[in-house]
Amino acid sequence: MRRARVLHNDIELDITIDEHDQLRTENGELLNEADISWLCPVKESGTIFALGLNYADHASELAFAPPTEPLVFLKGANTLTGHKQPAYRPDNIEFMHYECELVAVIGKTGKNIKREDALEYIAGYTVCNDFAIRDYLENYYRPNLRVKSRDSLCPIGPWMVDASDLPDTSSLKLTTHVNGELTQEGTTADMIFDLPFLIEHLSATMTLQPGDMIATGTPKGLKDMQPGDTVVCAIEGVGALETRIVSEQDFYGDTY
Repeated sequence: MRRARVLHNDIELDITIDEHDQLRTENGELLNEADISWLCPVKESGTIFALGLNYADHASELAFAPPTEPLVFLKGANTLTGHKQPAYRPDNIEFMHYECELVAVIGKTGKNIKREDALEYIAGYTVCNDFAIRDYLENYYRPNLRVKSRDSLCPIGPWMVDASDLPDTSSLKLTTHVNGELTQEGTTADMIFDLPFLIEHLSATMTLQPGDMIATGTPKGLKDMQPGDTVVCAIEGVGALETRIVSEQDFYGDTY
């Protein structure tokens, strides 16, 4: 089952997407996509864990040695936005790029979870585009606040696919297209630390809760984003997440 959250007539709704790509409310009403705005599909989002350099080819293109243990950082809820929503390029920066990532959504509480039991704690999967501002990345606090914690720069969606519908995520194709051009391609088989390992690792330190999300890193392939660009991050069996880039002034309007 594909599950999403949308805004319809200023009301937040939980919907499902059927095999014919029809949008249905909980009472069976069909919705027209033109009449809704997509929201982050995880209603009660909790801690957002993100992995740095979790694909060896991405580490290599940045001239880093592959990490020997997970490089985990946390993201704020302010970064989240939905499918087909705008994300902004900050003023006065040199390079902002996308990061297409598989996201696992935790479905039940767990502490000290064993690797062999880890997949039982996943409710479903979705796609995120964890944008990064490279200007501020290479420093002691990597990645710092300005790199990964700006409003709107972690679109997630369009929906969440139930874990039971995607029992094997070990070799899923990931692609990113910018304005229709293929700019990134990889497979989850190239993760350095897979999801069972990450769940065991994270739950050894803190209790995982329903709604927590684990963004598992991105393969190689970087391109600078500019206002006017449309970027589509797609993962086999999960979905395709579309984001349009706007200027900082256009994003914030009167509060700019």
